[in-house]
Amino acid sequence: MKREVSPLLVAVAALAFVVAAPAHAADSHLVIIGGGDHPPAAMARLVEWSGGAASRMLVVPWASVEPKESCDELVAEMKTHGVAEAVCAPFAKLDDKGNASPLDAASRGVFEQQLARATGLYFTGGDQVRIMAVLAADGLREAVRARYAAGVAMAGTSAGAAIMSERMITGEGDFTVIDGAKVEVKQGLGLLPGAIVDQHFVKRQRENRLFGLVLLHPEERGVGINEATALLVTNGVDAEVMGAGPVMLVDAKGPDQLLVTLVRAGQKTNLRLRP
Repeated sequence: MKREVSPLLVAVAALAFVVAAPAHAADSHLVIIGGGDHPPAAMARLVEWSGGAASRMLVVPWASVEPKESCDELVAEMKTHGVAEAVCAPFAKLDDKGNASPLDAASRGVFEQQLARATGLYFTGGDQVRIMAVLAADGLREAVRARYAAGVAMAGTSAGAAIMSERMITGEGDFTVIDGAKVEVKQGLGLLPGAIVDQHFVKRQRENRLFGLVLLHPEERGVGINEATALLVTNGVDAEVMGAGPVMLVDAKGPDQLLVTLVRAGQKTNLRLRP
């Protein structure tokens, strides 16, 4: 005998399917600037990705020895691009050698509230080691990564660009040779998997250190970003160059073979596809 299915049961089953269906993952966005002037089009895109007229930008100046001046300049610049709100993260304390200390309990609480509210984060220039010294304490690195995964746009210039890769170049080492073992690296924020980011690239002739690291770690791609140049990345894959250019992509093709590709201003590329 054919059993009739109650319309109510069908509706309940449909509702259960809707509730159980996984939510669509938010797109991730990076604006990585190689130092120097900030390309206006890239800054405008950052604000757009952060919510446009409803955007709430958090400027993180921990890399700088003059955090107030560094942050105030960025806040003023953000306002010219129409952000709804731009605020400074609590400043990190520096010792007499310029090393950054983790945030104290009160400052950490403020930062966590700001982070939860922000739709975009911007890490200023200076010393990338200082940024990671603060983020490494008490799980702040993972808190920032979680916000990125949730769709909060992330940006950085100079030191703020260096932290974007997992393997972060510190700036220490012997760069007169092409030897990755002589380039000091530490753990970065790790928002651009499979890449090693370098900055001020063509301007300061930093090819040696990136070439050496790519030869030492052939599974990773070198990404050298010039001054006044921004690499805009969506979902860790789709990228375009804005500003002066170029961005140099470096791939290991053998024990002592490298393929160098220049991506110039206005051009797009897929960071996962390799020649």
